[in-house]
Amino acid sequence: MTRFWGFGGLNIDLSRLSVSQLQWLDRATKRLNWLEEKAAAENSLIAFIRQAWHIVEPGQHYIHGWHIDCLAEHLEAVTNGEINRFLANVPPGAMKSLLVSVFWPAWEWGPRNLAHYRYIGASHAQSLAIRDATKMRRLVSSDWYQSRWGDRVKLTRDVNAKTKFENEATGFREATAADTITGSRGDRVIIDDPHSVSSAASDAERASTIEWFLEAVPTRLNNPVSSAIVVIMQRLHEEDVSGVIIDKELGYTHLLLPMEYDPALSFYSGISFEDPRTEEGELLFPERFPREVVERDKRVMGSYAVSGQFQQSPAPRGGGIIKREHWQLWDDAEAQLHGCKAGTYPPFEYVVASLDTAYTEKEENDPSALTVWGVWIDRHEHRRLMLVSAWTERLELNALVDRAAATCTKFKCDRLLIEAKASGLSVAQEIRRLYGRENWSVQTFNPGNADKVARAYAVQGLFESGLIYAPNRLWAETVINQCSIFPKGKHDDLVDTVTMALHHLRLINMAELPSEQTMIIEDSIRDWKQPQPLYGIV
Repeated sequence: MTRFWGFGGLNIDLSRLSVSQLQWLDRATKRLNWLEEKAAAENSLIAFIRQAWHIVEPGQHYIHGWHIDCLAEHLEAVTNGEINRFLANVPPGAMKSLLVSVFWPAWEWGPRNLAHYRYIGASHAQSLAIRDATKMRRLVSSDWYQSRWGDRVKLTRDVNAKTKFENEATGFREATAADTITGSRGDRVIIDDPHSVSSAASDAERASTIEWFLEAVPTRLNNPVSSAIVVIMQRLHEEDVSGVIIDKELGYTHLLLPMEYDPALSFYSGISFEDPRTEEGELLFPERFPREVVERDKRVMGSYAVSGQFQQSPAPRGGGIIKREHWQLWDDAEAQLHGCKAGTYPPFEYVVASLDTAYTEKEENDPSALTVWGVWIDRHEHRRLMLVSAWTERLELNALVDRAAATCTKFKCDRLLIEAKASGLSVAQEIRRLYGRENWSVQTFNPGNADKVARAYAVQGLFESGLIYAPNRLWAETVINQCSIFPKGKHDDLVDTVTMALHHLRLINMAELPSEQTMIIEDSIRDWKQPQPLYGIV
């Protein structure tokens, strides 16, 4: 059979070539393939990773996932100057450190001809930063890399250590621990997991890391306009570095990749990526983490760790003590089911407002919060509880008193509860002085020795029994979300108002569990005796 060799429109009959010509052609073919691969690696970070994998991880087979394409796309956007602040929340084991801290800097140095770039890599432990710097040094020093981009990247002899190495184009890679960036400045500051599991649980250590991130990191950039900060991490706490970036709206392009697809966490990152998953629970990286592995790890980790490290949402999905799914939705369909007009609440037999006081306008303090609750009778003649209104705001004393009073008047409250603490007593006294003739009364609430967590557990059964309703409103979602996060959340002011109101309703027998209602009926039947005649009949 005649064999042909074709390239660029040329077709050569191999049967007509001599041995030497065939050998030359074989070398030419290999050279062309080599040039094609080199060009592909220079144009694509993913192509570079696939080709360089055997240098960095020679004992591991490369496993590709769509999330790697996604991360690479965002890193290429940083390289191209499209973004210079990038935050990625990714589960552990998804190749994030290799991609961001090893392959990407090596790709920029050689294939992208940016050998003058300087990188500072920081992690919660310097040993981890050194680990990735060492892998990058091994890659750029390899024969494979040097044969392709050795004319661009040559490491110097005088600065070539694990913690820092330089190239002849004045670019360098430095490995440091979070909290310790001091003298160097970089074109790229790569922050890879700034918190450990234990340090994220410590308020003091977490605050120290956040202070370093906000105050020290921005001053370590070569060019304040174009130099980039890349943060890639798993979520460990609502107030971790990611939480600060999101809450303070620091201008980062944010990519969130949960282990299991959750429509509530799905969003467009702003580059061109959208999560391709459509079914709730679909896995991020089933090629490496199949279902049985994920379920095994979830059983060991527990709900809080799974929520943060796997789902990148520090509040457990479904919540902690007061679970999100235990709230009942009051919508038009539910209203009509109970004989109410669409868009209205049922008639209430009792309305109580619950106020948590922290009168101040300083941002570092918790805000004051108020919720309003109505007690109503459902179509089965059972009492149910409705969240009617809620707000949270930082207010000074006079403004807080006026707003609380206006809310009680608007919703025709019967009573306003205020916790009997220092600030609460002052507010209660002022409200009584100014609004003592209103149709609602003020009562101070003393929780005794019960702490916040104990109070939440005390009313947990009301939620689990399906007695608590809330409308589909943004303010209600704020209450539900804070309750679902508690006790791991940043704020608990709304939670305090919820537990105080429900505890009060329990004390006045207006919030009874179904089991308690059954016991009351059974006791009344048991205690009832057949009337006896006054006189016996002979």
